[in-house]
Amino acid sequence: MSAVLSETQEPRASLAQRVLHEVFGYTRYRGAQQEIIEHVVAGGDALVLMPTGGGKSLCYQVPAIVRHRGGQGVAVVVSPLIALMHDQVGALHELGVSAEFLNSTLDGDEARQIERELLAGRLVLLYAAPERILTPRFMAMLSSLHERHLLSLFAIDEAHCVSQWGHDFREEYLGLSALHERFPGVPRLALTATADEHTRADIIQRLKLEEARLFVASFDRPNIRYTIVEKDDPKKQLLRFLRDEHDGDAGIVYCQSRKRVEDTAAWLAAEGLTALPYHAGLDADTRRRHQDRFLREDGVVMVATIAFGMGIDKPDVRFVAHLDLPKNIESYYQETGRAGRDGLSADAWMSYGLADVVNQRRMINESEAEEGFKRLQRTKLDALLALAEAHDCRRVRLLSYFGEESPPAAGPPQGGRSPLGGQGAHEVPTVGARYSCGNCDNCLHAPATWDATEAARKALSCIYRFRQAGGQRYGAGHLIDVLRGKATEKVAQHGHERLSTFGVGAEVSEGQWRLVLRQLIALGHVQAEGEFNTLALAETAREVLRGEVPVRLRVPAETKARGKATREKSARGSPGKPPPLPLDAAATACFAALKAWRAEVARGHNLPAYVVFHDASLAEMAREQPATLEQLAGISGVGAKKLEAYGAEILRVLATAAA
Repeated sequence: MSAVLSETQEPRASLAQRVLHEVFGYTRYRGAQQEIIEHVVAGGDALVLMPTGGGKSLCYQVPAIVRHRGGQGVAVVVSPLIALMHDQVGALHELGVSAEFLNSTLDGDEARQIERELLAGRLVLLYAAPERILTPRFMAMLSSLHERHLLSLFAIDEAHCVSQWGHDFREEYLGLSALHERFPGVPRLALTATADEHTRADIIQRLKLEEARLFVASFDRPNIRYTIVEKDDPKKQLLRFLRDEHDGDAGIVYCQSRKRVEDTAAWLAAEGLTALPYHAGLDADTRRRHQDRFLREDGVVMVATIAFGMGIDKPDVRFVAHLDLPKNIESYYQETGRAGRDGLSADAWMSYGLADVVNQRRMINESEAEEGFKRLQRTKLDALLALAEAHDCRRVRLLSYFGEESPPAAGPPQGGRSPLGGQGAHEVPTVGARYSCGNCDNCLHAPATWDATEAARKALSCIYRFRQAGGQRYGAGHLIDVLRGKATEKVAQHGHERLSTFGVGAEVSEGQWRLVLRQLIALGHVQAEGEFNTLALAETAREVLRGEVPVRLRVPAETKARGKATREKSARGSPGKPPPLPLDAAATACFAALKAWRAEVARGHNLPAYVVFHDASLAEMAREQPATLEQLAGISGVGAKKLEAYGAEILRVLATAAA
């Protein structure tokens, strides 16, 4: 065992600080980490809400090491994904920490050897899935450890999975309350990146954490740029985004269906990108191979359903794109949070349209869930739609959803003029009146808006006239044809050219009409029903018809001139390409040499490159040019074990590259 893991009599708070530096290579905590770690080290229970990339794992890894040194045995980490277990255990081995996992990838002899290490109390951390932990065999091992005072703590990762209100409910998590009942006195730490008030309350109740201390870190990820665009040939929009902003970068593209995943991955591959599909319908070997390539190779785009992503530790994901609307803000936030875990600039890009709104509402309405659950899901969807349709700062809306106030304004108010002209075009100070984050589409380029109240009234009136004329319901396409006065065969067949609403909206484009209908459905004034998504008036439509509710719409972002994204890219810099710190030509050469060396080490250890060292650490080495081991020890991310294992080689690489 490494010398940095030997027992010590120093106070636990200072020991935790020393572990942070000597084992992990960091000189200071981030955010609430210190308070959380000291609370858990002292034996307290905690519920920790911290965004993806915020450093949640340190909140249980440091206490596990400190308590193990104090003779308190093994920390058991509940983790739902095999990939996460493998990565975290591999990273801990690189740090010289005795950690293992128990899962289905092990053969019988390997599993029995790890169980012997566990029962002997020699492990610092053991990772296992909830269904394994709750087996009689595993619980018996835990009982043996508990009787000998060798259970140091339980860390329950992805704790939102225990909640029926959460976005990723997993039934096997429900049994984890047994840990409190069977092993009282063992501190428990539940961690999640996303949980609204309903989900938090459910986690506390189901895991029996009523006495636990709640830690809520800021949900702000200032390095992520949020952009939401209206669908207009979404695959081409996606390709333009990837080529203009993220050529050669690693990223994730989320789609709603398996077929859409496979079609999109094949199309991107045909366009010359390294794109792979991932969904639950693929066989396990294919999923494993694709995930390994994504983790270990540069520039891979994973096209996936939500089956992919939870627990992925890859820090240099430069973008997360959604081709379809997620179910709620929790899902959106969790998925976008997989970008930019290294703190460097990253993008969260989403396209959505009328069909997304209709499909999500239909899935909720046709589900077999209880009405109370459906009602909450509609409320969550409404919040996401409000985010998508917003004219003001996206970040403010995200933070307020999780109960967090906005930080001070980052920029001056901005306004815009509608490029559409005609009805409703005018100057609007829509963004930044209260806050400008400076890193979302609305704050960077204030969207022009137009007053769509009259257009909305015309659309609602036309739906009402359909019912009067024959009681039938029609879809959005036919409604728009009637409003624009288009003499189609269907219009003639039903005699709708005689309606008073025929042609009343001829001056509004088809695209604008779709925006109007999407907003009316999003706000619940219009309902899309049945297999063919025919439109009907909701009770609240009366308020709009009477002019009591104004309707303001944004001008579609995609009407901006082509080439703007490219110009923005050149001003901002491609986030995945340059080193993370400003480097001159000589340092850039050193950075490239260090990356090549790291790739060889990672291949030799069968690990993703970022487990060896993050880009940020390599860039700091290249910039600072340490010439001695002592100087190298001052680089962030260089702990004692890595200094011992790699220090001499790093100094050699730096000297050779600088020569």
